[in-house]
Amino acid sequence: MSQIYKTRLKNGLKIITEEMPDIQSASIGIWVNIGSRNEDSKKNGISHFIEHLLFKGTEKRTALDIAREIESVGGVLNAFTGRENTCFYAKVLSKDIPLAVDLLSDIFLNSKFDKQELEKERAVVLQEIKMVEDTPDDLIHDLFATAFWKGHPLAMPVLGNLQTMSSLKRDDVFSYYKHAYLPHAVIITAAGNLEHKRLLRLLKPFEKMPVSKNSSIRIPQSALPKPSSGVTLEHRNLEQAHLCLGTPSPSQAHHDRYKIYILNTLLGGGMSSRLFQEIREKRGLAYSVYSYLNLCLDVGSLVVYAGCAPDSFGKVVKLILKELNVFARKEVDKKELKSAKEQLKGSMLLGLETSESRMTKLARDEIYFNRTVTIREIVEGIEKVTAKDIMKLAKEIFTPDKIALAAIGKVDEKGLPKILEIKGLK
Repeated sequence: MSQIYKTRLKNGLKIITEEMPDIQSASIGIWVNIGSRNEDSKKNGISHFIEHLLFKGTEKRTALDIAREIESVGGVLNAFTGRENTCFYAKVLSKDIPLAVDLLSDIFLNSKFDKQELEKERAVVLQEIKMVEDTPDDLIHDLFATAFWKGHPLAMPVLGNLQTMSSLKRDDVFSYYKHAYLPHAVIITAAGNLEHKRLLRLLKPFEKMPVSKNSSIRIPQSALPKPSSGVTLEHRNLEQAHLCLGTPSPSQAHHDRYKIYILNTLLGGGMSSRLFQEIREKRGLAYSVYSYLNLCLDVGSLVVYAGCAPDSFGKVVKLILKELNVFARKEVDKKELKSAKEQLKGSMLLGLETSESRMTKLARDEIYFNRTVTIREIVEGIEKVTAKDIMKLAKEIFTPDKIALAAIGKVDEKGLPKILEIKGLK
Protein backbone atom coordinates (compact mmCIF):
# COMPACT_ATOMS: atom_id res chain seq x y z
CA MET A 1 0.00 0.00 0.00
CA SER A 2 1.50 3.34 -1.04
CA GLN A 3 1.67 6.32 1.29
CA ILE A 4 1.97 10.02 0.39
CA TYR A 5 3.93 12.53 2.48
CA LYS A 6 4.41 16.28 2.12
CA THR A 7 6.99 18.57 3.71
CA ARG A 8 7.43 22.30 3.23
CA LEU A 9 10.90 23.67 3.91
CA LYS A 10 11.41 26.99 5.72
CA ASN A 11 12.32 28.67 2.43
CA GLY A 12 8.98 27.63 0.88
CA LEU A 13 10.16 24.71 -1.26
CA LYS A 14 7.79 21.72 -1.19
CA ILE A 15 8.83 18.05 -1.12
CA ILE A 16 6.13 15.44 -1.81
CA THR A 17 6.72 11.70 -1.95
CA GLU A 18 4.76 8.52 -2.52
CA GLU A 19 6.29 5.46 -0.91
CA MET A 20 5.69 2.40 -3.11
CA PRO A 21 7.57 -0.46 -1.42
CA ASP A 22 6.43 -3.15 -3.86
CA ILE A 23 8.40 -1.87 -6.87
CA GLN A 24 12.13 -1.76 -7.62
CA SER A 25 12.51 1.74 -9.03
CA ALA A 26 12.24 5.32 -7.84
CA SER A 27 11.70 8.53 -9.78
CA ILE A 28 12.61 11.98 -8.50
CA GLY A 29 11.63 15.22 -10.20
CA ILE A 30 12.47 18.87 -9.57
CA TRP A 31 9.54 20.90 -10.90
CA VAL A 32 9.83 24.64 -11.45
CA ASN A 33 6.63 26.64 -11.99
CA ILE A 34 8.31 28.56 -14.79
CA GLY A 35 7.75 28.01 -18.50
CA SER A 36 7.47 29.84 -21.79
CA ARG A 37 4.36 31.79 -20.71
CA ASN A 38 6.52 33.57 -18.12
CA GLU A 39 8.78 34.96 -20.83
CA ASP A 40 8.55 38.15 -22.87
CA SER A 41 9.09 38.27 -26.62
CA LYS A 42 12.77 39.21 -26.26
CA LYS A 43 13.52 36.26 -23.98
CA ASN A 44 11.31 33.67 -25.65
CA GLY A 45 12.97 30.27 -25.28
CA ILE A 46 15.09 31.15 -22.26
CA SER A 47 13.41 28.57 -19.97
CA HIS A 48 14.08 25.80 -22.49
CA PHE A 49 17.66 27.06 -22.92
CA ILE A 50 18.23 26.89 -19.15
CA GLU A 51 16.87 23.35 -19.16
CA HIS A 52 19.61 22.39 -21.62
CA LEU A 53 22.37 24.30 -19.86
CA LEU A 54 21.87 22.65 -16.47
CA PHE A 55 23.26 19.45 -17.99
CA LYS A 56 26.43 21.10 -19.30
CA GLY A 57 28.58 20.98 -16.19
CA THR A 58 28.89 22.01 -12.53
CA GLU A 59 31.79 22.92 -10.28
CA LYS A 60 32.59 19.25 -9.68
CA ARG A 61 31.18 17.49 -12.76
CA THR A 62 31.58 17.92 -16.50
CA ALA A 63 28.72 17.17 -18.88
CA LEU A 64 30.39 13.84 -19.63
CA ASP A 65 30.68 13.04 -15.91
CA ILE A 66 26.96 13.65 -15.48
CA ALA A 67 26.07 11.34 -18.37
CA ARG A 68 28.49 8.61 -17.27
CA GLU A 69 27.36 8.56 -13.64
CA ILE A 70 23.67 8.09 -14.37
CA GLU A 71 24.29 5.56 -17.14
CA SER A 72 26.71 3.57 -14.97
CA VAL A 73 23.72 2.48 -12.87
CA GLY A 74 21.33 2.05 -15.80
CA GLY A 75 19.37 5.12 -14.79
CA VAL A 76 17.72 7.94 -16.72
CA LEU A 77 18.42 11.64 -16.22
CA ASN A 78 16.41 14.04 -18.36
CA ALA A 79 14.31 17.21 -18.45
CA PHE A 80 11.52 18.93 -20.34
CA THR A 81 10.07 22.42 -20.62
CA GLY A 82 6.43 23.32 -21.12
CA ARG A 83 4.39 26.49 -21.24
CA GLU A 84 3.83 26.57 -17.47
CA ASN A 85 6.61 24.52 -15.89
CA THR A 86 9.99 22.90 -16.31
CA CYS A 87 11.00 19.52 -14.89
CA PHE A 88 14.38 17.88 -14.23
CA TYR A 89 14.03 14.23 -13.32
CA ALA A 90 15.84 10.97 -12.71
CA LYS A 91 14.71 7.35 -12.59
CA VAL A 92 16.91 4.72 -10.95
CA LEU A 93 16.79 1.48 -8.99
CA SER A 94 15.97 2.20 -5.36
CA LYS A 95 19.53 1.41 -4.25
CA ASP A 96 20.81 4.27 -6.43
CA ILE A 97 18.55 6.99 -5.03
CA PRO A 98 21.48 8.78 -3.28
CA LEU A 99 23.33 9.06 -6.60
CA ALA A 100 20.24 10.32 -8.43
CA VAL A 101 19.52 12.96 -5.79
CA ASP A 102 23.15 14.06 -5.71
CA LEU A 103 23.19 14.47 -9.49
CA LEU A 104 19.89 16.36 -9.58
CA SER A 105 20.94 18.60 -6.69
CA ASP A 106 24.28 19.35 -8.30
CA ILE A 107 22.97 20.29 -11.75
CA PHE A 108 20.09 22.32 -10.34
CA LEU A 109 22.01 24.25 -7.69
CA ASN A 110 25.61 24.36 -8.97
CA SER A 111 25.56 24.63 -12.75
CA LYS A 112 28.36 26.84 -14.08
CA PHE A 113 26.71 28.27 -17.20
CA ASP A 114 30.14 28.14 -18.78
CA LYS A 115 30.42 30.52 -21.77
CA GLN A 116 31.93 27.95 -24.13
CA GLU A 117 29.37 25.30 -23.20
CA LEU A 118 26.61 27.88 -23.55
CA GLU A 119 27.64 28.71 -27.11
CA LYS A 120 27.81 25.02 -28.06
CA GLU A 121 24.39 24.38 -26.58
CA ARG A 122 22.99 27.46 -28.28
CA ALA A 123 23.96 25.82 -31.59
CA VAL A 124 22.18 22.63 -30.51
CA VAL A 125 18.97 24.49 -29.64
CA LEU A 126 19.07 26.41 -32.92
CA GLN A 127 19.23 23.06 -34.72
CA GLU A 128 16.30 21.84 -32.63
CA ILE A 129 14.26 24.86 -33.70
CA LYS A 130 15.17 24.29 -37.36
CA MET A 131 14.21 20.62 -37.02
CA VAL A 132 10.71 21.62 -35.88
CA GLU A 133 10.43 24.13 -38.72
CA ASP A 134 11.30 21.33 -41.16
CA THR A 135 8.69 19.01 -39.59
CA PRO A 136 5.27 20.38 -40.54
CA ASP A 137 3.29 17.94 -38.39
CA ASP A 138 5.15 19.40 -35.39
CA LEU A 139 5.23 22.99 -36.59
CA ILE A 140 1.49 23.23 -37.16
CA HIS A 141 0.83 23.01 -33.40
CA ASP A 142 3.03 26.05 -32.79
CA LEU A 143 1.38 27.90 -35.68
CA PHE A 144 -2.03 27.16 -34.19
CA ALA A 145 -0.96 28.39 -30.73
CA THR A 146 0.47 31.57 -32.28
CA ALA A 147 -2.84 32.32 -33.98
CA PHE A 148 -5.10 31.13 -31.16
CA TRP A 149 -3.40 32.95 -28.25
CA LYS A 150 -2.43 35.95 -30.38
CA GLY A 151 -0.50 38.61 -28.46
CA HIS A 152 -0.11 36.53 -25.29
CA PRO A 153 2.98 34.62 -24.09
CA LEU A 154 1.04 31.36 -24.57
CA ALA A 155 1.29 32.08 -28.29
CA MET A 156 5.09 31.85 -28.24
CA PRO A 157 6.86 28.54 -28.98
CA VAL A 158 8.45 26.80 -26.01
CA LEU A 159 11.75 26.48 -27.90
CA GLY A 160 11.88 30.17 -28.77
CA ASN A 161 12.79 31.30 -32.26
CA LEU A 162 16.00 31.75 -34.23
CA GLN A 163 16.18 35.47 -33.48
CA THR A 164 15.70 35.29 -29.71
CA MET A 165 17.96 32.28 -29.27
CA SER A 166 20.72 33.95 -31.28
CA SER A 167 20.57 37.14 -29.22
CA LEU A 168 20.43 35.78 -25.65
CA LYS A 169 23.59 36.57 -23.71
CA ARG A 170 25.14 34.60 -20.88
CA ASP A 171 24.27 37.36 -18.38
CA ASP A 172 20.62 37.30 -19.54
CA VAL A 173 20.37 33.56 -18.99
CA PHE A 174 22.15 33.47 -15.63
CA SER A 175 20.19 36.45 -14.29
CA TYR A 176 16.88 34.88 -15.31
CA TYR A 177 17.87 31.62 -13.62
CA LYS A 178 18.84 33.40 -10.40
CA HIS A 179 15.66 35.48 -10.23
CA ALA A 180 13.16 32.84 -11.37
CA TYR A 181 14.37 29.47 -10.09
CA LEU A 182 13.60 30.19 -6.44
CA PRO A 183 12.25 28.01 -3.59
CA HIS A 184 8.66 29.27 -3.75
CA ALA A 185 8.54 28.21 -7.42
CA VAL A 186 10.03 24.73 -6.84
CA ILE A 187 8.32 21.46 -5.99
CA ILE A 188 10.31 18.24 -5.61
CA THR A 189 8.29 15.07 -6.05
CA ALA A 190 9.41 11.47 -5.79
CA ALA A 191 7.68 8.11 -6.05
CA GLY A 192 8.78 4.51 -5.79
CA ASN A 193 10.70 2.30 -3.41
CA LEU A 194 11.90 5.11 -1.14
CA GLU A 195 11.47 6.56 2.35
CA HIS A 196 10.30 10.13 2.81
CA LYS A 197 12.48 10.86 5.84
CA ARG A 198 15.59 9.48 4.17
CA LEU A 199 14.90 11.51 1.04
CA LEU A 200 14.56 14.68 3.12
CA ARG A 201 18.07 14.12 4.46
CA LEU A 202 19.42 13.65 0.93
CA LEU A 203 17.70 16.84 -0.20
CA LYS A 204 19.25 19.04 2.48
CA PRO A 205 21.19 21.15 -0.08
CA PHE A 206 17.85 22.63 -1.15
CA GLU A 207 17.35 24.10 2.33
CA LYS A 208 20.08 26.61 1.46
CA MET A 209 18.30 27.99 -1.61
CA PRO A 210 17.93 31.76 -1.08
CA VAL A 211 14.50 33.29 -0.57
CA SER A 212 13.62 36.25 -2.78
CA LYS A 213 11.56 39.22 -1.66
CA ASN A 214 9.76 39.05 -5.00
CA SER A 215 6.54 37.12 -4.45
CA SER A 216 6.50 35.24 -7.74
CA ILE A 217 7.43 35.39 -11.41
CA ARG A 218 4.26 33.57 -12.42
CA ILE A 219 1.59 35.16 -14.59
CA PRO A 220 -0.85 37.19 -12.42
CA GLN A 221 -4.48 36.21 -12.46
CA SER A 222 -5.41 39.49 -14.19
CA ALA A 223 -3.40 38.56 -17.28
CA LEU A 224 -5.95 36.14 -18.69
CA PRO A 225 -5.16 35.19 -22.29
CA LYS A 226 -7.98 35.72 -24.76
CA PRO A 227 -8.32 33.14 -27.55
CA SER A 228 -8.75 34.30 -31.14
CA SER A 229 -10.95 32.67 -33.77
CA GLY A 230 -10.52 32.71 -37.53
CA VAL A 231 -8.40 31.07 -40.21
CA THR A 232 -4.61 31.15 -40.60
CA LEU A 233 -3.09 29.57 -43.70
CA GLU A 234 0.60 29.21 -44.54
CA HIS A 235 1.39 28.05 -48.05
CA ARG A 236 4.29 25.61 -48.44
CA ASN A 237 5.15 23.15 -51.16
CA LEU A 238 4.41 19.98 -49.14
CA GLU A 239 2.98 16.60 -50.04
CA GLN A 240 0.41 16.91 -47.26
CA ALA A 241 -1.75 19.63 -45.78
CA HIS A 242 -1.43 19.75 -41.99
CA LEU A 243 -4.18 21.41 -40.00
CA CYS A 244 -5.17 22.19 -36.44
CA LEU A 245 -8.73 23.21 -35.66
CA GLY A 246 -9.46 24.18 -32.09
CA THR A 247 -11.63 25.96 -29.60
CA PRO A 248 -11.33 27.21 -26.00
CA SER A 249 -11.93 24.63 -23.29
CA PRO A 250 -12.18 24.55 -19.50
CA SER A 251 -8.84 24.96 -17.70
CA GLN A 252 -6.85 22.26 -15.89
CA ALA A 253 -8.58 22.67 -12.52
CA HIS A 254 -12.01 23.76 -13.79
CA HIS A 255 -15.04 21.95 -12.41
CA ASP A 256 -15.93 20.93 -15.98
CA ARG A 257 -12.58 19.19 -16.56
CA TYR A 258 -14.05 15.68 -16.54
CA LYS A 259 -16.57 16.70 -19.16
CA ILE A 260 -13.87 17.96 -21.51
CA TYR A 261 -11.79 14.80 -20.86
CA ILE A 262 -14.69 12.66 -22.06
CA LEU A 263 -15.62 14.95 -24.95
CA ASN A 264 -12.02 14.83 -26.19
CA THR A 265 -11.97 11.03 -25.89
CA LEU A 266 -15.18 10.71 -27.87
CA LEU A 267 -14.08 13.18 -30.53
CA GLY A 268 -10.54 12.04 -31.32
CA GLY A 269 -9.01 10.22 -28.38
CA GLY A 270 -8.32 6.87 -30.02
CA MET A 271 -9.03 4.48 -32.87
CA SER A 272 -12.68 4.12 -31.87
CA SER A 273 -13.21 7.90 -31.73
CA ARG A 274 -15.61 9.59 -34.11
CA LEU A 275 -12.98 11.50 -36.07
CA PHE A 276 -10.72 8.48 -36.55
CA GLN A 277 -13.60 6.31 -37.70
CA GLU A 278 -15.17 8.92 -39.97
CA ILE A 279 -12.07 10.45 -41.57
CA ARG A 280 -9.59 7.58 -41.66
CA GLU A 281 -11.50 4.32 -41.46
CA LYS A 282 -14.61 5.14 -43.49
CA ARG A 283 -13.14 7.59 -46.02
CA GLY A 284 -9.38 7.03 -46.00
CA LEU A 285 -8.72 10.77 -46.09
CA ALA A 286 -5.97 10.89 -43.47
CA TYR A 287 -3.39 8.61 -41.93
CA SER A 288 -3.18 10.65 -38.74
CA VAL A 289 -6.21 12.35 -37.18
CA TYR A 290 -6.75 12.94 -33.48
CA SER A 291 -7.74 15.51 -30.87
CA TYR A 292 -5.92 16.61 -27.74
CA LEU A 293 -6.22 18.99 -24.80
CA ASN A 294 -3.87 21.82 -23.85
CA LEU A 295 -5.01 22.69 -20.33
CA CYS A 296 -3.33 25.50 -18.38
CA LEU A 297 -3.86 27.13 -14.98
CA ASP A 298 -6.49 29.56 -16.19
CA VAL A 299 -7.40 28.60 -19.77
CA GLY A 300 -7.42 25.62 -22.09
CA SER A 301 -7.98 24.49 -25.64
CA LEU A 302 -9.30 21.41 -27.41
CA VAL A 303 -7.48 20.92 -30.70
CA VAL A 304 -8.03 18.56 -33.63
CA TYR A 305 -5.04 17.65 -35.82
CA ALA A 306 -5.19 16.03 -39.25
CA GLY A 307 -2.71 15.46 -42.07
CA CYS A 308 -4.24 14.89 -45.49
CA ALA A 309 -3.75 15.31 -49.23
CA PRO A 310 -4.00 18.98 -50.28
CA ASP A 311 -7.03 18.28 -52.47
CA SER A 312 -8.81 16.71 -49.46
CA PHE A 313 -8.13 19.67 -47.15
CA GLY A 314 -11.54 21.32 -47.49
CA LYS A 315 -13.37 18.01 -47.20
CA VAL A 316 -11.51 17.04 -44.00
CA VAL A 317 -12.25 20.40 -42.37
CA LYS A 318 -15.93 20.04 -43.29
CA LEU A 319 -16.03 16.58 -41.71
CA ILE A 320 -14.42 17.85 -38.50
CA LEU A 321 -16.94 20.69 -38.28
CA LYS A 322 -19.76 18.24 -38.94
CA GLU A 323 -18.70 16.09 -35.98
CA LEU A 324 -18.49 19.15 -33.71
CA ASN A 325 -21.98 20.08 -34.83
CA VAL A 326 -23.30 16.61 -33.97
CA PHE A 327 -21.95 16.85 -30.43
CA ALA A 328 -23.63 20.24 -29.97
CA ARG A 329 -27.02 19.05 -31.28
CA LYS A 330 -27.41 15.43 -30.23
CA GLU A 331 -26.74 13.58 -26.97
CA VAL A 332 -24.16 10.80 -26.98
CA ASP A 333 -25.81 7.39 -26.60
CA LYS A 334 -25.30 5.47 -23.38
CA LYS A 335 -23.11 2.76 -24.88
CA GLU A 336 -20.67 5.21 -26.48
CA LEU A 337 -20.50 7.32 -23.32
CA LYS A 338 -19.85 4.29 -21.13
CA SER A 339 -17.11 3.10 -23.49
CA ALA A 340 -15.39 6.51 -23.36
CA LYS A 341 -15.52 6.51 -19.56
CA GLU A 342 -14.00 3.04 -19.38
CA GLN A 343 -11.29 4.09 -21.85
CA LEU A 344 -10.40 7.09 -19.71
CA LYS A 345 -10.33 5.17 -16.45
CA GLY A 346 -8.39 2.28 -17.94
CA SER A 347 -5.72 4.43 -19.56
CA MET A 348 -5.32 6.42 -16.35
CA LEU A 349 -4.92 3.37 -14.14
CA LEU A 350 -2.53 1.65 -16.56
CA GLY A 351 -0.53 4.85 -16.86
CA LEU A 352 -0.07 5.10 -13.10
CA GLU A 353 1.73 1.78 -12.76
CA THR A 354 5.22 3.32 -13.05
CA SER A 355 7.19 5.39 -10.57
CA GLU A 356 7.72 8.24 -13.06
CA SER A 357 4.00 8.59 -13.77
CA ARG A 358 3.27 8.67 -10.03
CA MET A 359 5.99 11.28 -9.53
CA THR A 360 4.45 13.38 -12.30
CA LYS A 361 0.95 13.08 -10.85
CA LEU A 362 2.16 14.28 -7.44
CA ALA A 363 3.61 17.40 -9.06
CA ARG A 364 0.65 18.18 -11.30
CA ASP A 365 -1.78 17.72 -8.41
CA GLU A 366 0.17 20.22 -6.32
CA ILE A 367 0.67 22.70 -9.16
CA TYR A 368 -2.95 22.76 -10.31
CA PHE A 369 -4.94 21.78 -7.20
CA ASN A 370 -2.61 22.45 -4.22
CA ARG A 371 -3.48 18.99 -2.93
CA THR A 372 -3.36 15.32 -3.81
CA VAL A 373 -6.26 14.26 -6.02
CA THR A 374 -7.14 10.65 -5.23
CA ILE A 375 -7.81 8.01 -7.88
CA ARG A 376 -11.24 7.52 -6.34
CA GLU A 377 -12.06 11.22 -6.80
CA ILE A 378 -11.04 11.08 -10.45
CA VAL A 379 -13.09 7.95 -11.12
CA GLU A 380 -16.12 9.48 -9.42
CA GLY A 381 -15.69 12.68 -11.43
CA ILE A 382 -15.64 10.70 -14.67
CA GLU A 383 -18.66 8.62 -13.69
CA LYS A 384 -20.78 11.68 -12.83
CA VAL A 385 -20.61 13.09 -16.36
CA THR A 386 -23.87 12.67 -18.27
CA ALA A 387 -24.77 12.83 -21.96
CA LYS A 388 -26.56 16.14 -21.26
CA ASP A 389 -23.34 17.51 -19.73
CA ILE A 390 -21.41 16.64 -22.90
CA MET A 391 -23.96 18.27 -25.20
CA LYS A 392 -24.19 21.41 -23.04
CA LEU A 393 -20.40 21.83 -23.04
CA ALA A 394 -20.24 21.19 -26.80
CA LYS A 395 -22.85 23.91 -27.40
CA GLU A 396 -20.77 26.35 -25.37
CA ILE A 397 -17.40 25.75 -27.04
CA PHE A 398 -18.26 24.59 -30.58
CA THR A 399 -19.51 27.95 -31.86
CA PRO A 400 -18.32 29.85 -34.95
CA ASP A 401 -17.00 32.82 -32.95
CA LYS A 402 -14.70 30.55 -30.90
CA ILE A 403 -13.28 28.16 -33.49
CA ALA A 404 -9.84 28.73 -35.01
CA LEU A 405 -8.23 26.94 -37.93
CA ALA A 406 -4.52 26.91 -38.81
CA ALA A 407 -3.08 24.99 -41.74
CA ILE A 408 0.22 24.60 -43.55
CA GLY A 409 0.92 23.14 -47.00
CA LYS A 410 -0.66 23.65 -50.42
CA VAL A 411 -3.64 25.38 -48.85
CA ASP A 412 -5.54 28.54 -49.66
CA GLU A 413 -8.98 29.99 -49.13
CA LYS A 414 -10.19 28.47 -52.39
CA GLY A 415 -10.12 25.11 -50.63
CA LEU A 416 -12.49 26.51 -48.03
CA PRO A 417 -15.42 27.90 -50.05
CA LYS A 418 -17.94 27.94 -47.19
CA ILE A 419 -15.84 26.88 -44.25
CA LEU A 420 -14.51 30.37 -43.56
CA GLU A 421 -18.00 31.15 -42.25
CA ILE A 422 -18.13 27.81 -40.40
CA LYS A 423 -21.74 27.50 -41.47
CA GLY A 424 -22.07 23.95 -40.22
CA LEU A 425 -22.26 25.21 -36.65
CA LYS A 426 -24.81 27.98 -37.15
